[in-house]
Amino acid sequence: MDFEYAIKMDVRNNPIVREIDRTRQRELWRSVAIGVGLVVVILFSLWQRFTVMRVGTDIERMQHQLQEEQVIHRQLALQVEQLSQPRRIAKLAAGRPLYMTPPDQASTLILERATVTPPPSSSVVAAR
Repeated sequence: MDFEYAIKMDVRNNPIVREIDRTRQRELWRSVAIGVGLVVVILFSLWQRFTVMRVGTDIERMQHQLQEEQVIHRQLALQVEQLSQPRRIAKLAAGRPLYMTPPDQASTLILERATVTPPPSSSVVAAR
């Protein structure tokens, strides 16, 4: 009979310490720093591009609003001109229950402006 025996060796690897490869670790950190730098540059350029696009759409929207407001301003200015015509105001004043009529020459009293007389030359004027 053949017996198979498993030989078990008790090997402890605790005292074995792997030495850190300094050059490989420096290369790893350099690669990580370069990668992070590239990502930062790409994100910054994308941020600038999106900011420019957002500002461009804001400008277009505000120009459209400005055009709409200018149209409304022109309409309102025309309406003010139409409503403030003296002929229209006189017609409304005469037709309303106020019964306003234009003044006639007999009932009109013209007041002359009072002129200011200059002070006499011998007077003293206070000055600060």
